Amino acid sequence: MSKPSLARGTRDFGPEQMAKRNFIFDTIRRYFQRYGFLPLETPAFENLSVLMGKYGEEGDQLLFKILNSGDFSSKLEEKDWNEGYKPLTSKISEKGLRYDLTVPFARHVVMNRGTLAMPFKRYQIQPVWRADRPQKGRYREFYQCDADVVGTDSLLCEAEIVLLLHDILPELGITDFTVKINNRKVLTGIADLIGAQGMEGPLCVAIDKLDKIGKQKVEEELTDRGFSENSITLLAPVFDLSAAKDPFLALKNWLGSSETGMQGVAELEEVWNLVDKLGLKNPKIELDVTLARGLSYYTGAIFEVKANGVQIGSISGGGRYDNLTGTFGVPGISGVGISLGVDRIYDVLEELNLFPQNQTTSTKVMLSNFDRQAFEYGLSVLPKLRLAGINAELYPDSVKLKKQLDYADRKNIPYVVLIGSDEMGSGLLTLKNMKTGDQEKLSVDDIIARIA
Repeated sequence: MSKPSLARGTRDFGPEQMAKRNFIFDTIRRYFQRYGFLPLETPAFENLSVLMGKYGEEGDQLLFKILNSGDFSSKLEEKDWNEGYKPLTSKISEKGLRYDLTVPFARHVVMNRGTLAMPFKRYQIQPVWRADRPQKGRYREFYQCDADVVGTDSLLCEAEIVLLLHDILPELGITDFTVKINNRKVLTGIADLIGAQGMEGPLCVAIDKLDKIGKQKVEEELTDRGFSENSITLLAPVFDLSAAKDPFLALKNWLGSSETGMQGVAELEEVWNLVDKLGLKNPKIELDVTLARGLSYYTGAIFEVKANGVQIGSISGGGRYDNLTGTFGVPGISGVGISLGVDRIYDVLEELNLFPQNQTTSTKVMLSNFDRQAFEYGLSVLPKLRLAGINAELYPDSVKLKKQLDYADRKNIPYVVLIGSDEMGSGLLTLKNMKTGDQEKLSVDDIIARIA
């Protein structure tokens, strides 16, 4: 008999970890709803026709494909086996696990566009799967927490994302963070300005590494990618813009001849203006013209959030996309969204010891069980505690008190109610504080008042 094992790149989460994860999920969900986002869930697997071709060639390879049910090989001929894995996959697999929450969301919008109230604001908190090589901080199954608005071009949506992040992160305990913002149009304008039209993709792949490898290595990579010496010289201002006293003014002076670039600057300025009018005090936002995440996907604003003081990558990211549903034959539906990385947020809270202590407690009070009579008495008390909103349980077996108290201690149950013959006779039960060891005689109503 083989030993049980976990599939690589997956994890179990025990009760203590789940209490912490639920704290994160519940906080994020509460603020998503406060900002008017409606809940949505999509199936764990989609037709491959929905998923394939949406994430590039590399993404297609990272999709978990599901074998067709039944005798999936019965209709295959010898030539099918010899054609290679890609043609073969399409003949033995019609479905795959979702790779992200965005493509299923786009599919849902297209299928239900006649019944959705536009603009449509949705949030989604579900696991996704990627057949990636597992390593520290990278898993094959992980959760995404997405919030998107589709059906509007209004920059109010970008400003509200900034406010949403400023509500969620401090509520989780993360107060030292930076929301970095850029705009795809600014990046296009830079590429045009340095004579590298249409090359913003490789340009931004390189400059996105600035904080990791430094200016000199970025310039070397640009040379390797085919950029001329003159283009690299003209690019020089990009490395100092974020540190400028007035980065918007510096950006305008530099991109003045690029209509697309200036449009991007105007959109960024409007986001800053709306954030101010919405009353956010001391916003932790920063213009970062080297930010280029998801370049092939985003068409406007680009967001990335860093928790300062910890060696962990971005904990949130997102941006504006102008053609979310175009791949499904319904072009022109613009949207903007943000995704929060639960696993990285968890790591930040662990490293900085920011989880509230009470997140590890599920049961608040346990009733003891000395004998059949005490058990029957406990059965009458238990519903009263639960009705008062107190998490409570009755120890199921009549065993020695030490074993019962050890159980309560291992579960971090803060209170135990001892029910013996004296307690049943007087109606005053013994409430034991498991942390201090103190005991006192109280009525059921007083116990409820004390604990609640």
